[in-house]
Amino acid sequence: MPAPRKPKSKRQAPATKSKASKPKVKLSAPSAISLGPEACTDLAASEQREWLVTNGIGGFASGTVAGSATRRYHGLLIAALDPPARRTLLVGSVDEILRIGEQSFELATHRWLSGTVAPEGYKYIQSFRLDGTIPVWTYEAGQAVLEKRIWMQHGENTTFVRYTLFGSASPIELELKILVNYRDFHSSTHAGFAPNEWRMRIEAVENNVCVTAFDVATPFYIKCQAPTPVIRRPDSSGRRISTEASAELQHVWYRDFFFSLERQRGLDDHEDQLLAAVFRARLERGQSLTVVFSIDANATLDGDAALNEEQVRQAAVVAVATPLVTLSKNQGPRSRISQLVLAADQFVAARSLPGQPDGKTIIAGYHWFGDWGRDTMIALPGLTLATGRPEIAKQILLAFSHFLDRGMLPNNFPDAYGTPEYNTIDATLWYFEAIRQYFAATNDAATLSQLFSVLTQIIESHVNGTRYNIHVDPADGLLYGGGPGAQLTWMDAKVGDWVVTPRTGKPVEINALWIKALETMSSFANALGESSENYMRPCQRARTSFAKFWNHQRDCCFDVLEVPGSGARNGNDASLRPNQVLAVSLNANLLTPAQQKAVVDICAKELLTPFGLRSLAPGEPGYTGAYSGGPRERDAAYHQGTVWGWLLGPFALAHYRVYRDRDAAFAFLQPSLDSIDRYGLGTLAEIYDGDPPHSPRGCIAQAWTVAELLRAWQYLQRL
Repeated sequence: MPAPRKPKSKRQAPATKSKASKPKVKLSAPSAISLGPEACTDLAASEQREWLVTNGIGGFASGTVAGSATRRYHGLLIAALDPPARRTLLVGSVDEILRIGEQSFELATHRWLSGTVAPEGYKYIQSFRLDGTIPVWTYEAGQAVLEKRIWMQHGENTTFVRYTLFGSASPIELELKILVNYRDFHSSTHAGFAPNEWRMRIEAVENNVCVTAFDVATPFYIKCQAPTPVIRRPDSSGRRISTEASAELQHVWYRDFFFSLERQRGLDDHEDQLLAAVFRARLERGQSLTVVFSIDANATLDGDAALNEEQVRQAAVVAVATPLVTLSKNQGPRSRISQLVLAADQFVAARSLPGQPDGKTIIAGYHWFGDWGRDTMIALPGLTLATGRPEIAKQILLAFSHFLDRGMLPNNFPDAYGTPEYNTIDATLWYFEAIRQYFAATNDAATLSQLFSVLTQIIESHVNGTRYNIHVDPADGLLYGGGPGAQLTWMDAKVGDWVVTPRTGKPVEINALWIKALETMSSFANALGESSENYMRPCQRARTSFAKFWNHQRDCCFDVLEVPGSGARNGNDASLRPNQVLAVSLNANLLTPAQQKAVVDICAKELLTPFGLRSLAPGEPGYTGAYSGGPRERDAAYHQGTVWGWLLGPFALAHYRVYRDRDAAFAFLQPSLDSIDRYGLGTLAEIYDGDPPHSPRGCIAQAWTVAELLRAWQYLQRL
């Protein structure tokens, strides 16, 4: 049933004003992401655009431009209670009511399970923009112009929501209803009914509202800063206007918020949230009011200082990436590259370790991914080296070395408590490539020396054999891996016991990475004054054997060699997939120039889209052109035609390697760069439909998609 709501208010329509009477709003510097009233007041358009702010420890806040929550992952404080894990939704939303004179304007927007949209505050949004990564709304209601900003304190589970009255002929009253929760961010809350209704403890503690969901839960706090001072003047009655913010404790469940995208994904599509407190304050023109949500009882209430601190921090992130940004040809790409530099920063998160409290990791994607070994190593060069922050790359490379086990790095770390999982054949191989690019950028021999023994163990374990039948085939020096029920490459979808793309055998990109790793180790050994013989000989042998990947019939590479159960002895998988592009882009000279051209050409013809490469060519058995439906349907399509944005960078570099046409390579990247205002605002999506119009799907912000575009962009700009 819908939430208990007051009788429907007589919400006033946005007033029509003459140019003379329209309040003037001070504009900030131009933003790479800026939407006008046409997009903001179109519910469908504004719900399709999602904003994201992060805190550098795995926590985040996110929502739609419209203000409605379309996912279970939308909320104002998703705290990482054990950074970067145990992400927990604590604050869902704030329902704002602006009162001016006798008029009331509800600025929030909610969808309900009944199909109702109420209130409809999106109709008052006159503009939306990103100030760095900080979302900024401008509402016009009656004669009032109100700005709202949301940001997080870096390094803390703390969110700030700030309201500033820019224009109004008279003071306004702002009422803020705080809706809270306490659940794992993958789940939904159903509070039950009396006598079994979930009761949280809500109490006033030292000028804070403290919420404790249950006895062993982490308490969290709601604070409201009194409006910033302005010159006091009496109102028409001669009374001085109070600027204090009052608080009223509540405990009322609002039921059946509807998450439209979760219904599309075949998941639980509604939940309840608890009205915990109501704040009221009077604002005059020029005043600001800040609400703070935090697990820290001592979190600052100084909205001005907190905002300035975050703006300065973001400016510094862009400043160190100046070479990347200023190399862009004109202001349009420059502002979008700057925006992606800030997007790159959102994926970097703390992961402290014994003896390394400042350890770092990379969140693979928002909203639902944690840190994954493969994604981290692929994304690391673009997120850190291309953006001028090699010290972060070093922290991540050292941190992951602590998790080496049987010559393997973890595939992923559970978001809740648990041990890392090692079901990956390529995360460890991408580790070599990440270290190679780090050393090329920094010439940091001390760190290389520290990691060299780790890399030596990895090579030995792969030669001798490790988990999941991963081993070097003594017959040809190529790397083999996999078995029943195992999905080890990046094409890792699995539904129950069904592995959608098993790729057991000798996958093409795995062996390109293996040969590159051996070549890299030889180079590292020489740099450190060690013998390279143990790496050069197996490298040369595997390089010679790589010729077996060439499919003369199709004039491209086999995707996997020696696939078991293929119907023929040592059969090969001839499916046209994008993995062979890495055999060109890794620059390991594994194919002849003519073969490299053939690979690039067939991938351009069959797999290339404006936003990435299809994971399987149309016309191949099993091709699925739309990523939709419930979990089984989506997993079945995940690597069976779905477009992956991260592959665009390697393709652009492979194309340049073959054709030496920098402008053409840039042209492949431009559509993605132009798309940062259409889905995840200021960032890039995980995947897209294989069929036109290639709608964005999956995570709104994906680390390796952003990283590989930045890495390729930097490489091409430096030429």
